[in-house]
Formats: sequence, structure tokens, C-alpha cells
Amino acid sequence: MGPHLVLIHSPLVGPLTWRDCATELGNLGYRSIVPTLAGVIDAGPPWIPKLAARIVRSIRDEHAAGGVVLVLHSGAGSLVPAATRRLGARARGAVFVDAGLPRPGQSALDTAPAAFRERLLELGSDGMLPPWNEWFPPEAIASHLPDPDLHARFVAELPQLPLAYFQEPAPEVRGWDLLPCGYVQLSDAYADAARDAAARGWPVLQHASDHLAMLTQPEAVARTIDRLLQRMGMPRPAVA
Repeated sequence: MGPHLVLIHSPLVGPLTWRDCATELGNLGYRSIVPTLAGVIDAGPPWIPKLAARIVRSIRDEHAAGGVVLVLHSGAGSLVPAATRRLGARARGAVFVDAGLPRPGQSALDTAPAAFRERLLELGSDGMLPPWNEWFPPEAIASHLPDPDLHARFVAELPQLPLAYFQEPAPEVRGWDLLPCGYVQLSDAYADAARDAAARGWPVLQHASDHLAMLTQPEAVARTIDRLLQRMGMPRPAVA
């Protein structure tokens, strides 16, 4: 029995991000779950340990029988060390999909490009940030999600996060990167992260598209994840 895939969305968006891709991975024989991180940030800090705890609580015994591989998009990448520490021997690997790499001991603002850091500070009002789609001109998200119904459902899940979330240092966790890891690059914005992953000796695959391609091209993204898992040495499931 191969590992169960845990498809984790960024705290900035919602689980819709992964749902169609989970279906396509199922068509390839993979078992997967899509936890929701909705509401975790509302409980107050420390946020990263609480997000990791929500991920682990979503993994029932039947999911973990063959171990689990975390598959993370965008801002969820920083959750890997805390989540794998809680998972212990059940953790079998991590796949970063257009995601930032973990930054133990540092906050998101510590490692962000100066322009992005200034933009977040500018957007903050009374300590809160607007929903993620409002960080950009309206046409930016619409160009990635041209279907009006999909666009509306995606936007409906977007939370507002406190600016302090991006100022919280990630916990110091050693050994998380001893697990097999790999990287899927979807957009030019994550070229540096993909290069960092390659420098660590991880397998890296590209699917040239955009940051939200798992929503609009779920089959192609699922097949790219499948190829990456094979390069990571994960057992390929038998398709019924």
C-alpha cells in the first residue's frame, strides 16, 4: 500500500484549490484527502503550530496506514516542519507545488522580497489584510480563473488574515528535510524556490502555467505530481 496524499492549501485561500486535482490523482490510483485550514487563524497565535495541528487531526488511522506525503501549495510550504514533527514516523515525504520552502526561525516577512514586504505593510488596515485577491489588480486573478463560476467559488473561500501572521517566526524544527522531498514549479514567481529545491538535491519538475493551475488544469498538475512522486521513489498505486 502506497502513502496517502494530504493536499494542503495555503492559509490565504481555501480547499477548493485542491479538490479537482484530488479527483484526478484518484483517477491515477492515489488516495488523498484535502484538509481545510479555514478558521484556524481566527483562534489567535501561535498560528503555525495550530495550522500543523489541524492538518494532523485530519489524518485518520486509515489514511496513515501506508504513511502520508504532504503536498503543499504556495504559503502552505512553511508548515512542513511543524506538521512532520507532529506526524512522526507517519510522514513519508513532502511535495512543494509552487510553494515557498520552510524557513525555521524566520517569518514570512523576514524572507519576502522587499517590494512584497512593503506591499503587505501598505495593505494592512487595523492589523488586518484584505482577502488575497484584493492584493492585486482585478484582472490578475481573473486571468488565471476565466470561468466566472470557478472564480466566484474561489473568491468566496478567501479569508482575511492578520498582518501579524506574516510576522510570526516559524518554529525551529530539525530533520524535516531528511524526508524525501520534491518540487513542482508552475509559475515564474517561484523560480527561485525551484532553484533552491534543486540545489538541495531534490527532484524538480516544471509545468509552465500559472500559480492556480491546479484549479484550471487539474489533470495536468496531477500527472506532474505523479511523475515527481516516482522520481522521489514513492510506490506507484495500481489503478483499479
